[in-house]
Amino acid sequence: MLGDFKRFTSKRIVQAIQENERESRREFLLQRFAHEAVNSSNVKRYQFWRHDNKPIELWSNKVIFEKINYIHQNPVEERLVYKAEQWVYSSAIDYAGEKGMLEGVVVAK
Repeated sequence: MLGDFKRFTSKRIVQAIQENERESRREFLLQRFAHEAVNSSNVKRYQFWRHDNKPIELWSNKVIFEKINYIHQNPVEERLVYKAEQWVYSSAIDYAGEKGMLEGVVVAK
């Protein structure tokens, strides 16, 4: 089930990056995903997700918000943006009270 999720989401995200003409980092992102795929035996073109899985039980609101914050801060930590809300493919902007480009984002409160 997790493998299906990763396959589906990675294809959709890569497709969104490829098709978004306003994405100024398109070449950088696709090159990075392609570079990671070279080191993978079971990925042909783009490696988006890590292969290891560390499931975390979301047993409280505190833990849920810690993980949401961690995800939102990844592009900042990688120095791709200065603020989490600047990452186009993130729900961080939705959490900042604005509408992001992704449909169906549910903001946990």
